[in-house]
Formats: sequence, C-alpha cells, structure tokens
Amino acid sequence: MADKKTLFINDIEVEFDDEKNVLEVAKKAGIEIPHFCYRKDLTQFGACRMCIVEVEGRGLQASCTMPPREGLKIYTNSQSVRKLRKAILELLLAHHDRECTTCSKSGSCDLQRYAMEYGISDIPYVKVKEEEFTPIDSSGPSIVRDVNKCILCGACVRACSEYQGIGVLGFNGRGSNTKVQPIAGKPLKDVDCVNCGQCAAVCPTGALTIKSNIDDVYELINNKEIKTIVQIAPSVRVALGEMFNLSSGENSIKKIYSACRKLGFDLIFDTNFSADLTIMEEASEFVERLTKGENLPIFTSCCPAWVRYMELNHPDMLNHLSSAKSPQGMLSAVAKEFVPKYYEGINKDQIKVISIMPCTAKKYEAQREELKGQTDFVLTTYELAKMIKQQGIDFNNIEESEADSPFGQYSGGGTIFGASGGVAEAALRTAYNIVTGKNLDNLDVVPLRGVDEKARSKEASVEINGKQIKIRVVSTLAEAENAVREVKKGKADFQMLEVMACPGGCINGGGQPSSCKNIEIREKRAQGLYSEDKGLKYRNCHENPDIIKLYNECLEKPGSHKAHELLHTTYSDKSQKVNV
Repeated sequence: MADKKTLFINDIEVEFDDEKNVLEVAKKAGIEIPHFCYRKDLTQFGACRMCIVEVEGRGLQASCTMPPREGLKIYTNSQSVRKLRKAILELLLAHHDRECTTCSKSGSCDLQRYAMEYGISDIPYVKVKEEEFTPIDSSGPSIVRDVNKCILCGACVRACSEYQGIGVLGFNGRGSNTKVQPIAGKPLKDVDCVNCGQCAAVCPTGALTIKSNIDDVYELINNKEIKTIVQIAPSVRVALGEMFNLSSGENSIKKIYSACRKLGFDLIFDTNFSADLTIMEEASEFVERLTKGENLPIFTSCCPAWVRYMELNHPDMLNHLSSAKSPQGMLSAVAKEFVPKYYEGINKDQIKVISIMPCTAKKYEAQREELKGQTDFVLTTYELAKMIKQQGIDFNNIEESEADSPFGQYSGGGTIFGASGGVAEAALRTAYNIVTGKNLDNLDVVPLRGVDEKARSKEASVEINGKQIKIRVVSTLAEAENAVREVKKGKADFQMLEVMACPGGCINGGGQPSSCKNIEIREKRAQGLYSEDKGLKYRNCHENPDIIKLYNECLEKPGSHKAHELLHTTYSDKSQKVNV
C-alpha cells in the first residue's frame, strides 16, 4: 500500500491523491477558496488571482495553478491573503457596471457574493462613467452579452474553445482596454455561435446571461383567448429543485407539473413522451439505414447546437443526421395538430406551446426557419424557477400531480435522454426490438453512461441478429469534431453517433442551475434520471401505451407519410450564412 501524501491547510493535515492543484485539495477537505476563472474541466488560467493562498516559504500563490506537494504549509485566510483579495475585488468593481438590482445574475453572481463576504462598502477608485459603457449585445436568440460586467476571467473563452472547439469568443485589446468579445467585435448573431450557453454557464458575473422570455410567456398565459400548453424536458426534473434547496438529482417532476398549473398553463405535457416518439422514428430510421447500408453512421439530431454546428462546418455530412426532429419539435407539432382531436372546444389557432428546457440552444431551435410556428417560446430551467418564485408558489410543499393525457405518459427510455448516452441507449433498446421482435436481456447499456470529463467519448457494441452494432457517444463539440473527422477519413467503425454539445449532456445544459464548478452535481442529476428509468413500469419507448395509441389513431406507423410530415425536418448549408 502506497504511503499517504499529505500537506497542511490552515495547520490541519490534509491528504491528497490525484488532485491537480491546491484549490481542489482544499475543496476535498471542505475548505472553499474563492475563485472566478477556475473550472475543474477547463485548463488552469490563473488570471483573476482571487484564489491566492499564502504558502510558507513561497509567499502568495494562485491555488488553481499550484500543484500539491508533500509537506506544503498553506494558509487560505491569512491577513495578507484577505488584504489582497479585497484589493482585487475593489479593482474589479471599479471597472464594473454595479447596477446589481437590475442585473439578471443578481443573487447568483460570484462577484456580488464575494464583495458582500469581504465587506466591500466603498470603492476607492473612480467609477467608469455610464456614457463610457459598451452597448449590450442582445442580437442572438439565446445569449445576452454585457461587456460592462466582464471581469476578464476568460472562463467563457476557454469554454467556447475547449468544450466546443469553436473559439467564437476571444480577448481583444491591451491593458485597461482589453475586452472579451466575438471575432472582429461582431454581434453574436453574426458569428458561428451555436447557442449552447456554456459561456453563460461558466461566467461568474452578469457579462453573459440567458435571454429571457418570461414576460412573453406571461403575456400568453394572461390572454384568455389563448390555450397555453407547456412541455417539460427530461433533465429539468432533476435540476430545478436545486433552486429551492432540494438535493441535486432529486426528481421533482410532479411538483413541477403542479407549479405549472398554478402559473396558469392550460395543459401540462411531458417532453419525455416525445422523447419516446423521437426514438420510434429515429430507431426505425436507423434500422432502415442499416438494412440498406446507406448514410451510416447515423448522427442523432436532438441537440440543436450540434445540428447548427453541422450546418455551419460540415454541410457535406448533413445526410448523416437523422431527419427526426428533437423531442421539443415533435411534441410542439403533435400538440398543435392533435390536441383539438382530444380536447373539445380547443381550436388549433388558439394553441401556443411553451417548452421548459435545460438548453439555451432550444431558443435558437424554436426560431429555425424549418421549425418556426411550432414551439412558440422556450424557457430554461432557470427561468421557470424564477417564475415560480415570482408567483410566491411554495414549491417544496406543493401538492404533487400528474401530467395531462394523452401526451404525458413516458418510458424510462425517454427519461434518460437527459444524460449523455441516454439517446443512444434508448435507441438501441428499440432498434433491437424492431429487428428481433424481442427486448434486450439487459436494458442497462452501462458503457454508454458517465458524465464526467473522462466520459466525453464512450462506446458500446451489441449483437443484433448475429451482427455487431457499435455505437459511439460524445459530449462537447470538440469530441464530436474528432468523430466526424474519422467518418470523413473512412476510419469510423461505429454505426451510430450520439452528440450532445454540453459536457455531460442536457443535465449540464446552459439553461440549468449552474453545475460548471461541481461535476459531482452532474453525476447526481444523471443518477436521478437512471433511477427513474429503473422504477418505471415501461422502460422501452416502444412499450409506452400512449405512443402506441398515437400511432394507431393518428400516425399509422413510424416513418409513415403522416409521421414524416409532422415529426421530421430538413437541414441546409449555413456555412456561408451565419444568421438563423
């Protein structure tokens, strides 16, 4: 057995193992060191210096870039450390738009929190004049950029480059004129942004925030001539509760149904239902391609950031994308087409569909030319939580309820869509059944699971009628790019590629309560989804009685003419056209 390695933090002996820096060792020991620029799964940057500690014999050091060493004596809150941290905060605030009460990040801003913790009551520097502020960029469908609140931590720059391989954001200028901005200072709508929202997720201030549609949705709810339908995505159920001090991964979907009713939505449906529907179409399409040997590997099409990435960067590969709409797109189309059939007195023209999504790119998807008029507005998990708080709803003690029929029942396959690997796992379960007429002996395809930085590329093989079918699952577009290059070079040995742009999948979407600093939160959310899958009566999408009923009464069968009209879409070359 190897000898234990230890160092001392505030005179307490602490063990360390494979932690890459002192900051992580301290965190493991229950000591939180303030920081802005550090994110565990991004490269260490050491820009903000907020995480400084005093090291005996070495003076002040940035804990995010300092590797742990045997016997080090570290002090995280010495007088010199506190003095310098306070000075750093004062300098940052001197160049900051300090109108906190009107900032959408107020209450969840790290700069605001540290300023309070360190007792910053006055700034001994000249405040930037309002007329010197840079105009706010709200040109895109998903993200609002306010450079006046940027503290140059560089987290967004690294997220865009390292997660997505895009590099839309970068540093420009020198010294006090340095800014983080899109290429050539263009607005976000005019660059190759995929709207994933990871830049906003890692931003510690209000410099990058979600574009809100709360007021738009209230307007619809308050209009008595309109029937509002709300759908709730799989991963929302294991994340929204965190905004009300519930445990990460706790499934609060039945509370969410009730909260949506109290908010005034007329019908409550579940996007898990249409995740099942997506699998029926996508798995059937996959089996058809396998049979014909055409356009393989098939690429999943649920992630709108990934779809946009393909249209911008690999338009020659669009035939590999499944033509199936995302679950959001399918449920919006089905609701507008068939709710009048099942609900007497509701006309198609009255219906407006609002989606609750973990993803900022879903706001972009709703505006795609191919999908316009189907999903009317998209609210993120974070926005729905704000609405619940605005209405004074006691979320923790609200009586639970069920979703409305006939688009509320779902299978475990629909539930696991929210975690990286879930789409492929659900598709594999149903594709196996389509080919063999039987269900997989073991429905848990464990090799496709995992949401940490080590599991951004996963593979599994399953034998179907004597043929080995290999599936690859990737999260982040940087990993997706590697897979696409293999396909282009003819070296790919897999028949299906699942892609989610956000690290870990939708559980870590840009519209979720922030989990970017704590990868363990992602793991708990994923486990919450897999636990629900295990406990549901139906675990296969093709077993959902409401899905079977929808095909029998309205759609005939997967891949039918009617199914293609409602449930499938097209893609186009956007490499020369940046705007939506």
